[in-house]
Amino acid sequence: RAFGCSKAILIPLPFSATSTSPVLSVDPGMRSRAARYSIVLRSEPYAQRHTIDASYWECKVEAIKRTLGRGGQEGPAIGLGCMVLSGTYGPAEERESLATLDRALELGCNFWDTADVYGRGHNEQLVGRALKGRREGVVLATKCGFVWTDAKDEARIDGSPRHIRSACEASLRRLGVDAIDLYYLHRLDSKVPIEDSVGAMAELVRNGKVRHLGLSEVSASTLRRAAKVHPIAALQSEYSLWTRDPEGAIFQACRELGTSFVAFSPVGRGFLAGAISQPEFAASDFRRNVPRLVGNNFQCNLRLVEKIRQLAAEKRCTPAQLALAWVIAQDDFIFAIPGTRRRDHLEEDWRAQQVRLTPADLARIREDLPESAIAGERYTPEVMARVDRS
Repeated sequence: RAFGCSKAILIPLPFSATSTSPVLSVDPGMRSRAARYSIVLRSEPYAQRHTIDASYWECKVEAIKRTLGRGGQEGPAIGLGCMVLSGTYGPAEERESLATLDRALELGCNFWDTADVYGRGHNEQLVGRALKGRREGVVLATKCGFVWTDAKDEARIDGSPRHIRSACEASLRRLGVDAIDLYYLHRLDSKVPIEDSVGAMAELVRNGKVRHLGLSEVSASTLRRAAKVHPIAALQSEYSLWTRDPEGAIFQACRELGTSFVAFSPVGRGFLAGAISQPEFAASDFRRNVPRLVGNNFQCNLRLVEKIRQLAAEKRCTPAQLALAWVIAQDDFIFAIPGTRRRDHLEEDWRAQQVRLTPADLARIREDLPESAIAGERYTPEVMARVDRS
């Protein structure tokens, strides 16, 4: 079962010359997939049966703890992006999605990120079901700022105080909670001064509906303006080995203001994990329109993945784990929120906290994977226009 079979596996294992116990070697990448099962082993030549309890294989990782903003809540450096649980990367199976959320809590992966726009509210409802009866164990983040239009799969930005107030009430109902730990403005509304948007969000804090505020995909100058109205605990944007835009002005502003940085898509929308060899995505998969994952760009970026695979092999970890370890090693104010619909991938991501990258490792990764080698933009021009770069 540990290796995906429906029946127990009998593994012939030699005794070592100095021990009466069988010798067992398991690839690090397989350990997470073996985490929830007992394994029955048969040692040769004595045909003795040995049972290794599942607790031996439990994905017990000492989480790297970090604080959101100045004096905010503490959470693991690697959290969980919940967007993919509502079909953004193709169909999601609800039972496995709920099981993945359950497993996250078992592991200690209790920094969860959702948004009202994901699945048109379905994502918050799903997270709310998983939270029932155990709210206090989760650092819960959600977002507002998008409004679905009548057109299929189109949403407009609305950062008005009126919308922010009503969106928060709707999120509280869907999540089934009294307060949201971290409430983001999902995108800057160019028609509404950021001071007005954050002012409305600060009112939610004063009313006890929200504990901390965040912004998503905004520039350093916008962050500074917002922080004059109310402390901003976190800024969220895409950041990974193939998206390094925040380095520089945004990171500097975060350091100065005591704002944490939350990296979404830290494994490059799954591409950097090395499992995608062809640009073949389901009709409902957001990635089919990502410029980096189509045409010649896809083939060029495969070479980047191969280098990551080689570096990961040297560190005895998986490519996804290397990508995540790189992100959280950049500074201690950075969190990563990889998304997954599967428990085995969740466990693999969680183990990235065990990967230790030395200064020499980090320097070599940047040398072997220069930003100039990345082919294509991270969004289409239409979507990129919604990212604040003022």
